[in-house]
Amino acid sequence: MDRSGWTDALRHHGMAGVLVLLCIFFSAVTLRDSRPSGAEAAEAVANGLSSSRGASPVLIVARDTDADRLFAEALDRALTSAGGKVAGKVVGEPRDVRDALRRLDAAGTRLGAIATTTECAGWTVFADLAGKFPALGTPVMVSPRASRWPVFLTRQNLLNVANQIVVVAILSAGLTFVILTGGIDLSVGSLVALAAVVATRLVRDRFGGAAAGPGALVACAFAGIALSALIGAASGGAVVRFRLPPFIATLAVMQVASGLAFLLAEGRSIYELPDVSTWLGRGTGIFGLPHAVALMALVFAASHVLLTRTVLGRQLYAVGGNEQAARLSGVPVGRVKLFAYTVSAALAGLGGIVMASQLKSGAPTYGASYELYAIAAVVVGGASLNGGQGNVIGTLIGTLIGALIIAVINNGMNLTGVESYTQKVVLGLVILGAVLLDRLKQRLPGGSRS
Repeated sequence: MDRSGWTDALRHHGMAGVLVLLCIFFSAVTLRDSRPSGAEAAEAVANGLSSSRGASPVLIVARDTDADRLFAEALDRALTSAGGKVAGKVVGEPRDVRDALRRLDAAGTRLGAIATTTECAGWTVFADLAGKFPALGTPVMVSPRASRWPVFLTRQNLLNVANQIVVVAILSAGLTFVILTGGIDLSVGSLVALAAVVATRLVRDRFGGAAAGPGALVACAFAGIALSALIGAASGGAVVRFRLPPFIATLAVMQVASGLAFLLAEGRSIYELPDVSTWLGRGTGIFGLPHAVALMALVFAASHVLLTRTVLGRQLYAVGGNEQAARLSGVPVGRVKLFAYTVSAALAGLGGIVMASQLKSGAPTYGASYELYAIAAVVVGGASLNGGQGNVIGTLIGTLIGALIIAVINNGMNLTGVESYTQKVVLGLVILGAVLLDRLKQRLPGGSRS
């Protein structure tokens, strides 16, 4: 590959490679010995018993905990359904196991195996079984085997990453439209809080709080999103009509939205919500996919189609690439910018609804510093702060990769015990590095120059 080929690869696919390397790194540093528990442990033990001891009677032993009771019940069902013989099931302390062994020994029961959890396998009651309980024979101890697996790659942690990324990713999708026009929107974090507070207060004050039905929840959610969109339209109007710098206009709106959120919430969190309010934020659908993640995918899919398959999408790129040339070409620059800011704010409101559903509450502190995470995600994903440019594999796909990079870094630092203050330093360095990379890409052959 010649120099031009290498620079093209760096420009277009570098962030995807960074994401892969980060996943590999955090997988390596979070490699731990892990043992299955509950139903998963029961399945592993059942497989081991079926391959080693055939139909010999088995004594099941577990502690009196939720996970161990689940293990004992699942293993009992698995062995019984497979035609195995269960000599007994003991859930309790070592003395309970000793009593059970004495009864089996007195009855002349010959055990083939004792199936137990890893924690119980070390109990001294199992030492010298042949000497203490000769009628039992020589049963083998069977427990779940340990395996080395990265904590980062466990199903639960990956679902945590997916849930954590949703709000920032939705915000970054909206910010992509604004940044493509050469603007910036600092108000999205505050609009998250405002939408959450407006929706939850309406539920509490107008629809009976915890007694509210699904229809009322949907109506209140749309109210929060609509208010956010209206404020976004005001931001866009200030930028278009009065030619205010986007940084100043949206900084002012950020303060206004945050103040309104605190006023409406009276400085407190709003908790009076029905259980069904968590359907969007905590619920799961087909194949265990969280509803919030499915919503995020729909937002990105729709935004990607808009940018790549519509006239409006091309106009967004044109306005950011050269506003004067776009205006002379007949592009309605003002309306395009107004659309970008309105959509950005509406998606911020949607992010606030998702967060309120995840936390089953609304609070004026939601979304703090989320605008920085979202901006970093957009820039890391390949969009230029100068506007009009995006990743060749799709600007929104690049933005999603950027959001994943931010989420993976935060999650990896949490897993490795990095303190929160250091995490802020790292995030700042990531943002700085993304901007420097943006400038570097413009200097590479084929890149644009400002």
